[in-house]
Amino acid sequence: MSLKLVFTSLLAILFLIGAYVLSSKYFEHYTSEFIDHDIYSDYLSEERRVFVRLPKGYDSQKSYPLIIKLDGNFNLNRWHESVTTLSEKKLIEDSVIVSIPNLFWTDTRNRDLVPPYARKDVQIEARPSTENSPEIFGKADLFLSFIENELIPFIENKYSINDNRVLSGFSAGGSFVLYTIVTKPKLFNGYFAFSPAAWYDNSIVVQNFKNGLTELSGKPLFLYLSIGGNENEIITGSFKGLLSAIESNAPVNFYYAHHYSENVGHSENPYYSVPKALLAYYEFREKI
Repeated sequence: MSLKLVFTSLLAILFLIGAYVLSSKYFEHYTSEFIDHDIYSDYLSEERRVFVRLPKGYDSQKSYPLIIKLDGNFNLNRWHESVTTLSEKKLIEDSVIVSIPNLFWTDTRNRDLVPPYARKDVQIEARPSTENSPEIFGKADLFLSFIENELIPFIENKYSINDNRVLSGFSAGGSFVLYTIVTKPKLFNGYFAFSPAAWYDNSIVVQNFKNGLTELSGKPLFLYLSIGGNENEIITGSFKGLLSAIESNAPVNFYYAHHYSENVGHSENPYYSVPKALLAYYEFREKI
């Protein structure tokens, strides 16, 4: 066999391996075990995919709570198992879960989830006043418009849901949850932020959350916060800042629960938090 043929064969093998790896990553990230829908967003100027998990024995003549979960496939099966088990025990209501993955071909996570007052190229230190070009900031405002004005109407039109609605996110998704609760408090009843990345730009997320709490009024709201016991000092410090903000600035209609997941790290915390958050939320609903 000639060297040219050997080289060509090796290239073909490498190409096939690369295609297999890329294909596997695509299906792992951008497809689910449930129902997948593609929605074109005018706000984001792109097509976005969502994963929809329906309640067991879904009946279109009934209406169901809605859980919008950020972070795509991350812990989606944990959500499915937790909601299924707890609803079978009559501790919560079975729900429609809509999970939003980040785009596959483009890294959109920080763009979509970082609030518009923080740098999407996230930094710990305070943002210098000279860095103020519009393109450096997160676009959570546009992503929230997509959820409110495009995704929710799409789900309402296709599935039977009621006004019992929850938004949940992890890490950067948690910062989006905190941004949403003070920006569009009436959009959801419950907000879950697991290990929220509130430390951006010298904890500006904490400060904006604190300031926004004073403006909340109207219907009761619930926020669940959690963090892993082994998380680093930066995220732990901003987490304590969030708790302090609630203690000092939350109005009477604001309810919350928080937990420290002992002996677990950042990525593990949401797994332990999902059932706790659901149970705490339904305890809140019994009070109102």
